[in-house]
Amino acid sequence: MISILTKRGRRLAVAAIAFMASTVSLPAFAIDLDSARAKGVVGETDSGYLAVPPEGGTEGQELIGTVNAQRKIEYTKVASQNKITPDAVGRMMFDKIYLRIPAGTWVQKEGKWLKKQ
Repeated sequence: MISILTKRGRRLAVAAIAFMASTVSLPAFAIDLDSARAKGVVGETDSGYLAVPPEGGTEGQELIGTVNAQRKIEYTKVASQNKITPDAVGRMMFDKIYLRIPAGTWVQKEGKWLKKQ
């Protein structure tokens, strides 16, 4: 059982790296993901998807839609390979994303918005 979990963890790590690399090559938007996070127009949710944080406005809507569509594809692919649900992959990815986003980024945990400390 431990070796299966280790293999699954490796697959998720590889998928996470591939996913992060894929977000760098997004089409040109008025604002990129890092800038949108810094401006507070997008936030990360514990489901692994982006959403509009409090007072985020509409500036990041197109970016949110595109990134979330790409994430859904990746989460579904990883879930299928590991015999888990896409929701489980999203939650695991949030943990990885959370570690790399800077302090001050909006995050939603259990339905509550807060800024990462």
